[in-house]
Amino acid sequence: MQQFSLGTTGLSVSAYSLGCLNFGSRTDKETSFRLLDRYAEAGGNFLDTANNYAFWNEGCFGGESESLLGEWIRVRKNRSGIIVATKVGAKPTVPGGGFDQIEGLSGKAIEKAIDESLLRLGTDYVDLLYAHIDDTNTPLEETLETFDRLIKAGKVRALGCSNYPFSRLLEAKEISTTKGLASYSCIQQRYTYLQPRINADFGIQVSADDNLLAYCKENDDFTMLAFSPLLGGLYSREDASIPDGYRSEEQLSRLQAIRKVARELGATPNQVVLAWMLQNVPKVLPLVAVSDLAQLEENLGALHIQLDAELLEHLNR
Repeated sequence: MQQFSLGTTGLSVSAYSLGCLNFGSRTDKETSFRLLDRYAEAGGNFLDTANNYAFWNEGCFGGESESLLGEWIRVRKNRSGIIVATKVGAKPTVPGGGFDQIEGLSGKAIEKAIDESLLRLGTDYVDLLYAHIDDTNTPLEETLETFDRLIKAGKVRALGCSNYPFSRLLEAKEISTTKGLASYSCIQQRYTYLQPRINADFGIQVSADDNLLAYCKENDDFTMLAFSPLLGGLYSREDASIPDGYRSEEQLSRLQAIRKVARELGATPNQVVLAWMLQNVPKVLPLVAVSDLAQLEENLGALHIQLDAELLEHLNR
């Protein structure tokens, strides 16, 4: 699997980040290990989790995914070859709580969260730490200063953010530059081939907008990653309807375009979406979240698809 530089951090990450959200909960240990082994065998090294995964699943409180990954890394003895990315800021502070009771990104909350994550992961450091959800109740300076201390303490190698409006990302980068603090090296947003409607509401999730994409086209100081790139497999399911946040005649045309190109290439529509992300400008690294080996193999197959300039222009137009 091809690897790419993560912003200006010096870290090399695989084209796919494996989304481990349900590992250790809805996806049992045996299946999770099988998926992790196959991903690593294919050359993948970039594992994506969070300290709150997956508190919304029955019987879970958050941390299940990190604990599963920690056990797999310990058993496989492969810590040095794995890029572990986790997130803090969105775990409920009380058992049974929801997103209205999350820990936030204060200095105290971040320091408590990272120490707990390191214990669950069974490691002294994480390679990439994300601010999971923007916390407008905490000054950005406080959040960034805390993250900077974690890097200097050796607990974190690089920083990223997720679900940040583009304006807040620019504000954070300005603060980091002015104060000489470690800066966000990547952003993880909701992003797919279909384009969301103006004012589409995805709850706490922030969808990548034109301003962010334009910035990434012109700058290489950080990397963009996409969660929910396949919209739950929508593209390959003929009976699936376009979600409300994307529903329009234009997006129906885009869906038909993906399916047409897939037929021409002898690929699945899901594979064409993933190939488009990696070969388009700006390049976007997808998070692939799978629950069985068949899904993972389909995603891996997209790595062998080449979209020529004419096909890319057709899809983008």
